[in-house]
Amino acid sequence: MRNTFIDLPGVNNARDLGGYPADGKRIRTGVLLRSGKLCNAEPEALALLSGKYRVKYIVDFRMAKGKDQIPDPEVEGAEIVMLSVVELEDYIAKAGKPELADQYLSGDGVKDPKVLFRLAYEYGMLSPDMYLLLLLGERGKKAYREFFRLLISHDPEQGAILWHCEDGKDRAGLAAMLILSVLGADREAIIEDYMLTNEGNQARIAKTRAACEAAGMPPDMTEAMIFSDGGVFEHYMTFALDTLENKYGSIEGYVREELGVTDEELGILREKYLE
Repeated sequence: MRNTFIDLPGVNNARDLGGYPADGKRIRTGVLLRSGKLCNAEPEALALLSGKYRVKYIVDFRMAKGKDQIPDPEVEGAEIVMLSVVELEDYIAKAGKPELADQYLSGDGVKDPKVLFRLAYEYGMLSPDMYLLLLLGERGKKAYREFFRLLISHDPEQGAILWHCEDGKDRAGLAAMLILSVLGADREAIIEDYMLTNEGNQARIAKTRAACEAAGMPPDMTEAMIFSDGGVFEHYMTFALDTLENKYGSIEGYVREELGVTDEELGILREKYLE
């Protein structure tokens, strides 16, 4: 498995999509960056983003509450673009339990992570189906549509685009999957990129797994706990890929139909981001 991690002190799961083979070429290095949240970025990381990578856009896929409570730090020369892919009320609506809305959306919202995990687990929100909510929900489609508009209009000669969510694995991971797909990377590269999250979060995942085993959790709950605490599982991504391919004929079909990207624009993306 290739190592695409970049050293941004204080930033988790920071990677460069550059170097992956795609469409007979390779993805350009230093222009397509993905990461976890930036709120803990150290001054050295901010300097690297503005200097070495010349980041022009920081796309924040987090929920509105997360952005408001812990906003991204300013990076000199970069514009922050907020594109929420999903909100808590979307999960609750998917669970089919509207009566939970007052309990979990009132006041300051959920304060106890254990309560939120139990809610998500009991109502099937920690499963591969979650990725379909992100990709096929109206909020998610709007966010990814605007993200692609940014990719199409951006000039990579001027610097990089960085996108992130909380852990940089699900909302940001699906964005990476879509980019890799339309640039011509194969499924193996897409899965490899997705699974690298576990390399970056190895110690954290091991600690969570040990705690789950000590508590005698069943395997499905252990998987859900690891997933909610920074881990990924290949079958989540393969489920998303298979679903889009079955529904739209290909990932490009989804990008065309739901995100409004034309064949001409797909060519522009390949011209800009491949070398």
